[in-house]
Amino acid sequence: MSIDMESTLTSALSANGPGLARLLALTVLWHPDRSRVGEQFVVAPSTLLVTLNRYAPMFARPGGSLLPLGERSITRDALQLQRGIDDSLRFSPPDSRMSVELDGVPLSAPVVLPAARVEAGVVMALGGTVLLCVHWTDSLPRLNPSATLLGAGSAMLRVQELIRQVAATELPVLLLGETGTGKELAARAIHLASRRHGGPLVAVNMATLSESLAPADLFGAQRGAYTGAQQARPGLFAEAAGGTLFLDEIANTAVTVQPMLLRVLESGEYRQLGAVGTVRTDVRLIAATDADLGATDFNQPLLRRLEAFVIAMPPLRRRREDIGLLIVHLMKEQERTANVPLTLPFALVSALCRYDWPGNVRQLGHVLRRAFLAVQSGQAPSLAELLPSAALSASLPSHLPPSSSMLGAEGGGRRIKLAELDQNAVLAAMDAHGWRISAAAGALGVSRPSMYKLLENHPLVRVAAAIPEAELRNTLASHGADLARCAAVLKTPSEALRRHLREHGMLA
Repeated sequence: MSIDMESTLTSALSANGPGLARLLALTVLWHPDRSRVGEQFVVAPSTLLVTLNRYAPMFARPGGSLLPLGERSITRDALQLQRGIDDSLRFSPPDSRMSVELDGVPLSAPVVLPAARVEAGVVMALGGTVLLCVHWTDSLPRLNPSATLLGAGSAMLRVQELIRQVAATELPVLLLGETGTGKELAARAIHLASRRHGGPLVAVNMATLSESLAPADLFGAQRGAYTGAQQARPGLFAEAAGGTLFLDEIANTAVTVQPMLLRVLESGEYRQLGAVGTVRTDVRLIAATDADLGATDFNQPLLRRLEAFVIAMPPLRRRREDIGLLIVHLMKEQERTANVPLTLPFALVSALCRYDWPGNVRQLGHVLRRAFLAVQSGQAPSLAELLPSAALSASLPSHLPPSSSMLGAEGGGRRIKLAELDQNAVLAAMDAHGWRISAAAGALGVSRPSMYKLLENHPLVRVAAAIPEAELRNTLASHGADLARCAAVLKTPSEALRRHLREHGMLA
């Protein structure tokens, strides 16, 4: 069965009227059937409770078939996601033995995550076979026309829409983004979608041009125009005639060249070194940088010209829902090269999806290539083995609260010195894990005895036996059998609270 996802969701959105809350989405990051990666289930704003099991909900790509996750490792009993009025999400595990992890941490009791945590994408592992990213989206799902700018999330959908808009124009484009975010791929996509697609795309890294020769490299030079000019040089503008000139690392353009580029943008003309007349150019300019040009001594009039149309490329940590698609794409490329099918350990894929990737897509690609080599040699690599330890310690997942951000890249924790933990980190760990001491200690990377010590010294954590009985009864009356919520309100470990309530006949 196929479905027009956009029409269905548009109807749901229209029925709810203006001022709607943002959409919650579940995107398949990993599945034994690799063709399922990238499928989504988008929750209408009016739906506050999602039940997830082997048979529901239905996932699909826009215009594709509706299918449940379907894996036998996923239980028939439902895992529940409940949305609060503050956009928090409550995850309640199923009444089964299926393993469930949130960002590498086992889920054995209900956990409430704040909206900000979901903002960066929560990686949920089901039954050791399927990975889902739970995230917000502000775009309805739609087909991705790009074979290289992969993404199912709203961040890349916005980029693709901006590329579509500007490709039909002759405006210069400035691509902004961290290293490795795919700025050159975006430039190529603009060129291929423009009327210039039949012409050349010439790319140059401005950091590689010396200040003395940059004018000749870009604009060309007549014979004898400078010492050593034994013959005429056409220059990159002439080479890109009828097409697109991509100026990467534009922030590193020589100061003497910046006014020359400004003149080209203002008049469409330039002068070769040693020439008498000017040359009329037929080139579309696209520039890219990872620098804040407004905060440097970069030629500001030139910057204003380049800013005719700006596209900001999102970092990979802000589009976690796309990591699975990127992994599958790179796997297919490697399989074509090696001419053999490849598999990756589930634990490695989970770690890849949880990592924050300071080097973005480029770094992910390098790590995956190393992983493929290891797999072909019969190894089962871990992320810790594939990334230098310095990189791991310098870039632990910042999207998590302190309870999980101190996990190692594999989700197993390195031991943390107690002096490294502040009181907010301790509370966040307890809140994230239902006020269960063992789970919070594991997330923080400390031993259980050390966790007891941290709790004993915390000014806000209370001993269950010291809480007045009237307060206990009022809290139970307000939250019923939800012991994790009671423990969070009372700020006392749930295990001790359960024992205390039972001893005094307040809990069956």
